[in-house]
Amino acid sequence: MPIVSPHLYGLSSSHLVDYTGHLLEQQTAMAFEKMRIAAKVDGIDIAICSAYRSFERQQSIWNAKANGKRVILDKHSQPIDISTKTATEIIDLILIWSALPGTSRHHWGTDIDIFDAKQISKQELQLISPEYQQNGPCFALSQWLATNAQLFGFYLPFQTGFSGVTAEPWHLSYYPVAQGYLDNFNVESLREVLDKSAVVNKASILPKLISLTQEYVYRIAPIPL
Repeated sequence: MPIVSPHLYGLSSSHLVDYTGHLLEQQTAMAFEKMRIAAKVDGIDIAICSAYRSFERQQSIWNAKANGKRVILDKHSQPIDISTKTATEIIDLILIWSALPGTSRHHWGTDIDIFDAKQISKQELQLISPEYQQNGPCFALSQWLATNAQLFGFYLPFQTGFSGVTAEPWHLSYYPVAQGYLDNFNVESLREVLDKSAVVNKASILPKLISLTQEYVYRIAPIPL
């Protein structure tokens, strides 16, 4: 039987610290604070809208979408009617924007979703690509990150053409720690976790778990040199 490391799959938050109401891995929290201060000098107010997310929380998001109780968006951020879709089709559609429980990088406390609080409130934020593109409220933030994020150990793991996950210009990863977590990620441990879970459509997920993890866990943008 594989050994399950709880923090890799969102089953434990004991390795995390509180940072302004969000749970983060300790080195990630320190690096983010340094980056936040530097951005402030340049007129950018980097704020976190999502950090650590437990397996249970990710499961609730997944199940709500799979059961049609929460909207599923296509890659163009448009709602999809899933009433006539098969379980396999629904799984593929959810994975456009939401991670399978146990596979989210948010489980690690090294990955955060961020926005420019000087330009848009958390309540107004939708976390869609146009907000981070030209004329969007977080465009200046995106430009700043392109130049400076790497200086603090952060980068964008989900980029067009480089990742199975749809490009997320709001998702930052602290790669000095996150890469070690990824190296220790184990698909058979994940299988054990999912098998005991209440994840909707897991009977359709488990047979293709290896290919799903290859596409949505391991296929990420290269870490900048």
